[in-house]
Amino acid sequence: MSSSVVEASARAMAVEVTQDELVVSLVDGRKIVVPLAWFPRLLHATVALRNGWELLGDGVGIHWDEIDEDLSIAGLLRGAPAPPTTI
Repeated sequence: MSSSVVEASARAMAVEVTQDELVVSLVDGRKIVVPLAWFPRLLHATVALRNGWELLGDGVGIHWDEIDEDLSIAGLLRGAPAPPTTI
């Protein structure tokens, strides 16, 4: 099975945002843990806003409405941080 098939079939069931990390629990038992610094919108959001996530589709992505952040599970598995932004 190729890694792209594995990534495409990975689905989230729970999300935790700590002070330093984004932790995503997958339905297959794996956990993805990435530095919160990869996602500046989450890093600088309040705890309440960080906890305002919802799963997209059948768990293929995560959405934070109030901070306009969307992450795909496939992207997290690839180790893809948010692209740099210009102000």
